[in-house]
Amino acid sequence: MVQLSTSVYLLGGLLGLFLLSPVTMAPTPASMCTALKTLNGSLSNRRRYMKHNFPINYKIRVHYEEVFKLSNINRMRLHVEGLDELVLQRLWFQVNRGVLKKIIRVMPERHPSRQYTTELERRFRDAEGVFVQSHPAEVFQQELPESIQDTWDHLTEEPSRVPESSWRSASPKSLLDNLCHTMHCLFSECFASTETKRDCEYFKETPPVAQDVTKKEK
Repeated sequence: MVQLSTSVYLLGGLLGLFLLSPVTMAPTPASMCTALKTLNGSLSNRRRYMKHNFPINYKIRVHYEEVFKLSNINRMRLHVEGLDELVLQRLWFQVNRGVLKKIIRVMPERHPSRQYTTELERRFRDAEGVFVQSHPAEVFQQELPESIQDTWDHLTEEPSRVPESSWRSASPKSLLDNLCHTMHCLFSECFASTETKRDCEYFKETPPVAQDVTKKEK
């Protein structure tokens, strides 16, 4: 009986791993792509609303982690051990949620770009909602790699406690450019043909090494 029970447990464990594999390896669901493509459609107008309706060289203050570029993602993939695409996608949502709020916050109620940006944020939140629903709840309870957790903590820290050296100035358009380009890479299955495809393929194919990152390239 002991041998039988052991065999049953082993079989159950293997079966469990088999059943979990489609969850961890599943492609981006169609609903996620639909939401992101809707967001991408709005982003196609960012030059008009984020450049022409602002003073020349206008910039806002953001966390240095919120200047989130392809080069930052590439650096993290190279230096953070055990980093997977899902963690980067979670971080992308966390970063850009704050970016959109900061852009809206600097606009007066009657600013010509406020309605556009408010709608953009709504579509972003819709995509985030689909993203959360597309994964088991346990995924969002998993411990993050240390350097990613540090970034996460910085983003949620009270502004008054953030040292002056940790702030950066960036134009609203450049922040939305970053949002768009990194979205195309982190959710590349939804954007089969983009101008950033070569950069996306580079950081996906480069093997990571076991080392932590303390600062991100700007």
